[in-house]
Amino acid sequence: MKQLAFFAIALNVLACATPQPGTSRTSSTPGHGAIGLAVRPNPIVARNVGGSTYEFPFDVSVRETGGRAVTINSVSLDVYAPGGIRLGSNSYDAARIAALGYSTNIPGNGEPRYHFAPTRSVTDERLFSGVYGEVHVAAADDTGTPATAVTTVTVTR
Repeated sequence: MKQLAFFAIALNVLACATPQPGTSRTSSTPGHGAIGLAVRPNPIVARNVGGSTYEFPFDVSVRETGGRAVTINSVSLDVYAPGGIRLGSNSYDAARIAALGYSTNIPGNGEPRYHFAPTRSVTDERLFSGVYGEVHVAAADDTGTPATAVTTVTVTR
């Protein structure tokens, strides 16, 4: 009976450690550039492109909210299993974003949209029933003052 109670408590702790989809955090300095972040679709829908390989297409909208131009330094996605076990990550620095044909400069109150479609092998489809991701965007204004935003997304098949 003690083992069952321990298992129930551990399961509850793991469930609480998994962020809710759509939760966002931002960090900026008042009077400087600031960013807000939206990911569409949320949940991200995995599309099988052959065998165990899936594509995960999504758009990231970065809105400058401080009234000052910012430069995007990076966009990254970390993928976690329930309970916060990290499964993988993908990162796009400013050069890689520019190579995709997108500008990394956002004017004050501007809002570009970036499209990403990373592919990954998923050997166990049960992961789709609880996996989630965190999308991180790091930027800086013309004075070098950093601004960051993070939002949580879920992934389905």
